[in-house]
Amino acid sequence: MQPEAIKTLIEEGLSGVEARVSGDGSHFEAIVIGEIFDGMSPLNKQRTVYGTLGDRITSGEIHALSIKAYTPAEWEKASKMQVS
Repeated sequence: MQPEAIKTLIEEGLSGVEARVSGDGSHFEAIVIGEIFDGMSPLNKQRTVYGTLGDRITSGEIHALSIKAYTPAEWEKASKMQVS
């Protein structure tokens, strides 16, 4: 699976988010930014993003996915600190 395909799945599955996905074909990193994450714990943010990928993780199509999910305000702060 290609990073662009994962980006599309996340953005189509979560209205109003921006996803940035990089990876090598089986191991990926996703940065997802959206108001939808407001008030969520880090674990719930990850679960929300994983939910957009259906069975692609359990089937092994996506072997590993690191998720960092932020509200726009959290992202603004993190990006100023050069944290991704």
